[in-house]
Order: sequence, then C-alpha cells, then structure tokens
Amino acid sequence: MNLKDILAISGLPGLYRFISQGKNSIIVESLTDKKRFAAYSSAKISALKDVAIFTDDGETPLKDVFSKIYEKEAGGVALNPKTSSDDQMKAYFAEILPDYDKEKVYLSDIRKVFLWYNALHQADLLNLPDEEEKDNEKEAGKEDAVKGEEKEDKTIKKKKPAPKKVTKTRSKKADK
Repeated sequence: MNLKDILAISGLPGLYRFISQGKNSIIVESLTDKKRFAAYSSAKISALKDVAIFTDDGETPLKDVFSKIYEKEAGGVALNPKTSSDDQMKAYFAEILPDYDKEKVYLSDIRKVFLWYNALHQADLLNLPDEEEKDNEKEAGKEDAVKGEEKEDKTIKKKKPAPKKVTKTRSKKADK
C-alpha cells in the first residue's frame, strides 16, 4: 500500500488523494465522493506516510499497523468505530499492536486508525504488503543498476575539453 499521496486534512472528514500543486494550495480529491478542491496551507495537512503510532519501544508506522489489520481480517473490513464500544476498540487495537503506549495513544487516535483503514479498504487502496514490497525491491534494483551504469559511463567518458579558438576581427575604422 502506498500512503505517500493519501492525506488527512484537519477539520474535514475522510481521506484525500494528492492531485496537484497549486500556487498557494494543493489540489486534493476525496476518496469517497471523488470531488476535487483546493486545500490551503492554513489547514493542517498530514500525509498518512508520515503518521506513526507511539509504542513502548518508539513508534510504529501507520503502514505497519494497516498491514497487521489486513492480516488479522484476511483482507476484510476492520472494526467499525461508529458502532463499536470504546472497550471493544481498545481490545481490538491491543490485539493488533500489543505494545502501543496507552498514555499517548488516545481513543480518538484509535478511532481514526479504524476509520482510515476502512476508507482505504472501501477505495480499494489496500494491497497485499508482500506483493508491493517485491515490486518496490524490483524497481529499486533497476534504479541501482541504472545508477551504476551511469557512474561507469561518467568515468569512461571523461575527456579534456577542446581549447577554445580565439579569432581576431578587424574593425572598419582600423582599415580606414
């Protein structure tokens, strides 16, 4: 799953996909109704790629949490935070991420994780982690090979520049 272009905008429900950069804003598209609009810098915009959950050992990226939910649900929908009780959500989250920091991770954060997971599932943006990692490794391997070839080409093709030719021109006044 690629969370790089998926955004959460404070004050607005749901998730949004980055479309383009505007002059003073970015153009985003809602994952649910596909409407596009400009999001200005006055709104707090967070890429899901940069979001992490506090754990006792440090932080766990949201991508890893989504992968664990995906595995637990066998690719299905997660717990619905609108119909579930607070205790059910905490217990379910503790199954997925047993070492999450209970003092720093609030119930509202847990709700957002489930809402975002279900929104991504509904938009069919959750892929099997293994397949995507293999694709990324293949692409990274190709890029490394291309970079290696470029380095070889640069070392082979280094030549001294040819000396510049200086030509003198006569002015018409000097001829007279």
